[in-house]
Amino acid sequence: MAPDSKAAVARRSRAAARLERLSLGLNRAVEYLLFAGGLTMALVVAVQVFCRYVLNHSLFWSEELARYLLVWITFLGASCAYRRSSHPGVDVLYVRLPAAGRKIVRLLVTAGAAFFFFILLVWGGKFAWFVRFQVSPALGLCKGLVYAVVPLSGAVMLVHAAAFLARELGGRPGPGRDGA
Repeated sequence: MAPDSKAAVARRSRAAARLERLSLGLNRAVEYLLFAGGLTMALVVAVQVFCRYVLNHSLFWSEELARYLLVWITFLGASCAYRRSSHPGVDVLYVRLPAAGRKIVRLLVTAGAAFFFFILLVWGGKFAWFVRFQVSPALGLCKGLVYAVVPLSGAVMLVHAAAFLARELGGRPGPGRDGA
C-alpha cells in the first residue's frame, strides 16, 4: 500500500470515529429529552386527573400540552430506536443471505433510510416554517415550535444513518446488526 492510501484510510477512519461520537452524543442528549418529556407528560396528566376528579376543575391547557409532548416523544423516540436498531423488522430472507449479501442489504437499507430522513428534514422544516404564525388555542404556542421536532428528528436520524454507513463501509456493521 502506498503511503497516500494509508493516510487516506486513516483520515476516513478518524472521520468515521468523529461521526460515531457525534451520533452517540446526540443520542444521549435525545434520551435525556425523552426522559424529561415523558416525566413532564406523566405529571401533567396526573395533575389533570386530580384536578378534574378531586377538585372538580379541569385544567384547560393540560390535554394540549400532553398531546404536543407525545408528538415530541414519538419523533425523538424514533431516532433513539433507530440508533439502537430497535425498530421491528422482517429478516426471513436477510438471515439466509451470505455475509456479502447481508452487507449489501444493510448498505441499501441504510442509504434508503438516510434518503427518507433527508426528506423529513427538508419537508418537515418547510412545514414547520409554513405554520410558524399559527398559535395553539390553549397554550398560545407557536405551531412551528410544535412541528419543529419533525426536521429535528430527521437531522438526528440522518446523523445516525451517516455513522452507520461510515461503520459499514469501514468493515464494521452498525449496532444491533449481525451481533455487533
